[in-house]
Amino acid sequence: MNKNKAKTGILLVNLGTPDSTATADVRKYLREFLMDGRVIDIPLIPRWMLVNLIIAPFRAPKSAGEYRKLWTERGSPLLFHTVDLKEKLIPMLDSSQYQVEMAMRYQSPSIADGLKALNKANVKEIIVLPLFPQYASATNGSVIDRVMELAREWQIIPNIRFISNFVDHPLFLEAWAELGREMIAKGEYDRFLFSYHGLPERQIKKGSVDGYCQLGDCCANYTKKNQFCYRAQCFYTTRLITEKLNLPPEKVVTCFQSRLGKDPWIKPYTEDLVKEMARKGVKKVLVFSPAFVADCLETTVEVGEEYKEQFMELGGEQWDLVPSLNSRDTWVQCVKDMVSSNK
Repeated sequence: MNKNKAKTGILLVNLGTPDSTATADVRKYLREFLMDGRVIDIPLIPRWMLVNLIIAPFRAPKSAGEYRKLWTERGSPLLFHTVDLKEKLIPMLDSSQYQVEMAMRYQSPSIADGLKALNKANVKEIIVLPLFPQYASATNGSVIDRVMELAREWQIIPNIRFISNFVDHPLFLEAWAELGREMIAKGEYDRFLFSYHGLPERQIKKGSVDGYCQLGDCCANYTKKNQFCYRAQCFYTTRLITEKLNLPPEKVVTCFQSRLGKDPWIKPYTEDLVKEMARKGVKKVLVFSPAFVADCLETTVEVGEEYKEQFMELGGEQWDLVPSLNSRDTWVQCVKDMVSSNK
């Protein structure tokens, strides 16, 4: 191998996390995150007022307390699991052909720093992998937007490729199936809940092709018209993992969590299904969160603790959360396959 041959750059990008659990750092994170026009897609001035005068000042102290529940000696799980993913990926790739960097869309390490390192290495091309299985403008779209914003300032722009989603990658599905099998081997469950991060309905409609999206049964089929509909991708992910695990379809439910504000978000809401299951006498629930590839606030605290507490108070007996993929070997192999097959 010619040592002077230019490498392919790999940039793994996750959402982001506060630098610490201090209220000031959480407030800083919230401001950067929520001021993204793809996250809160309203005009700049009302968005600025909403974020800086209402959400960040009042939400930061509470969110800081929530972050303290999952913080470890290594810091934020979302950050260190992404670091671990990168460190396990590097030796699986030929170092003479690839340079791997990681970044967070918000806060540190930044996308700007990751791209700077690849640019400095004079890579011949860059493959950007947003670590969000289902495409959404607020996640994958925002990463792509930011990369393009930064790269357009370069004098020389190498070929840049984006992996926009990976809902049906066999190894992604197998990694979730492995985790599911480990949990199911420990006991039986009455329901299998697949809880995904929610989005405002208006964002789904904005991306609708030819008015196809009805926010209803149209998501039961995954076609070329709704291949980038976040809600349809979530239902598709549920179906594929359900098939891998041979779960009874009548015991499987897909729902959406983490609402913000009063506007309608995609349904059904996880919190509503928690109440409904308890009312119907469901006692044992196993929960998957396949929109997240690393443990974070939304999985560990929101699903793993808050919804569990609600369910148990309503008469439930068991609420188990399947851990995220983190740096599991099959998931690392999946990432290797995605970036090397894109070469």
